[in-house]
Amino acid sequence: MRIQFTKMQGAGNDFVVLDETRGRLGLTPAHYRYLGDRHFGVGADQILTVRPSPGDGIDFEYVIHNADGNEVEQCGNGSRCFARFVRDQGLTTKDRIRVKTMKGVIEPLLTPDGRVTVDMGPPVFEPAEIPFDASGLSLVPMGSWGYWPLAGADSAQGAPLLIAAVSMGNPHAVTLVADVDAAPVGVWGPHVQADARFPQGVNVGFLQVVSRSEVRLRVYERGVGETLACGTGACAAVVAGIRLGLLDARADVHTRGGVLTIAWAGLGQSVFMTGPATTVFRGEIDLPE
Repeated sequence: MRIQFTKMQGAGNDFVVLDETRGRLGLTPAHYRYLGDRHFGVGADQILTVRPSPGDGIDFEYVIHNADGNEVEQCGNGSRCFARFVRDQGLTTKDRIRVKTMKGVIEPLLTPDGRVTVDMGPPVFEPAEIPFDASGLSLVPMGSWGYWPLAGADSAQGAPLLIAAVSMGNPHAVTLVADVDAAPVGVWGPHVQADARFPQGVNVGFLQVVSRSEVRLRVYERGVGETLACGTGACAAVVAGIRLGLLDARADVHTRGGVLTIAWAGLGQSVFMTGPATTVFRGEIDLPE
């Protein structure tokens, strides 16, 4: 089966974008894994699918698969690429687009400077809704919130790993580090992801606070591993930093792939993410049966 695709990236987080507005391609998890494979397929962190409006007041539906073939709830950098794709392909003339995702409706806005701002909706902190099993744990207070202590990656040391748990439509665990370059992302990331307290897995963010308006971030993503950037991870990290009393209401997030700007006015308010979205190339590929 031969299909057309567009390769895109947002702050280095890269995607294969598929157009199903005229009909379903009927892809299987194996097909998504093939597309995401960097040796045999196109190569991507996630595969994004554009589908037609599912109802009144909604412009498109947005489906996301990780490189491991599993469907996931949300992808911040992908949402910006989604908006750029539907505009560039002539699927809409709107600057503000309402898009249905697995976990609700988001509203990307194409801005005059070429970037895209996305209303990511309010963050979720209730453990059961993340979902995160906090039974038997005591919150370690900090700011107006606090950290949850998890068993450390090195049980011999006995020191817990402190994480802030938040959902941005998908689950995140944010831990504070002194230097993201020296952080053991490849050890702590898989360790936290494997923790049974996160029944749906979790994206693990490593946050270095540079100032009250500037941070550095690395994220180990579910089903992918470490990526150059993670939009929902940047949102979760800044929201956590604000609630912990470390950040002001707007912060620039320096990832290994670029800079994202995150703004959050407080509890009950939406998180707004602004960043780049770029088309890399378009092509066709034969998928194995």
